[in-house]
Amino acid sequence: QVQLVESGGSLVQPGGSLRLSCVASGSIFAIYAMGWYRQAPGKERELVAVTASDGSSEHEDSLKGRFTISRDNAKQAVYLQMDNLIPEDTAVYYCSADVAQTPYNDVRNYWGQGTQVTVSS
Repeated sequence: QVQLVESGGSLVQPGGSLRLSCVASGSIFAIYAMGWYRQAPGKERELVAVTASDGSSEHEDSLKGRFTISRDNAKQAVYLQMDNLIPEDTAVYYCSADVAQTPYNDVRNYWGQGTQVTVSS
């Protein structure tokens, strides 16, 4: 089994910052792409940012400059630094990862349970 657990979400005032963490655990041979997505009430899940195993990354254009994704392969973790938060950032943030459990072609996509981020005064 592979588990992804997010943490760091909370209530924060506009202009504040949060750092989300996601740690993978279980029977894991390798982790390839990892990413952050978010879903606000009444809206579809949207991409926030993704990062490859070499550390390269892509961010949703509207969030560039405020959100930064990073990863630590040794810790099997991915992070999302969120700065200058606005109420429109309120959503459940989900971690995703492409994981291989053996040296063979068995890559599967996994999702965490999500962590709530609420931006409000």
